[in-house]
Amino acid sequence: MAHALLGYNGPCKNIHGHSYELFVTVIGEPIESKNSPKKGMVIDFKDLKTIVKTEVISQFDHALVVSHHTDQQHINELKRNYEKVNVTPYQPTTENYLIDFARRIGEKLPRNVKLHSMKLRETVTSYAEWYAEDNE
Repeated sequence: MAHALLGYNGPCKNIHGHSYELFVTVIGEPIESKNSPKKGMVIDFKDLKTIVKTEVISQFDHALVVSHHTDQQHINELKRNYEKVNVTPYQPTTENYLIDFARRIGEKLPRNVKLHSMKLRETVTSYAEWYAEDNE
């Protein structure tokens, strides 16, 4: 994913990309039903991966992300030149992505499963973390 930080006073104001890694941790009680093929699971990892892929990966992977405060003429030019431009209602930082991703993923989880934490690694040495307990 690529992004540009509007108004930033360094090189990140320019379009640049990262190979992000998203770690998602959920909590809940394991399924106890003897008849369930998912007995002992809080959530089937396949189901969690589908949620993450649908709500985050498909929206942001190989996209250029810019803030909605970017000049509209510039956004229009970007959309003419790039196939996948994602305009967010926030500055596209790792911290803000996590807030957005937590909402997107949390809304799709089954009722008995809660989002506990997430970690979004921007580079090998730079990442942000989100914890549900800090956002209640």
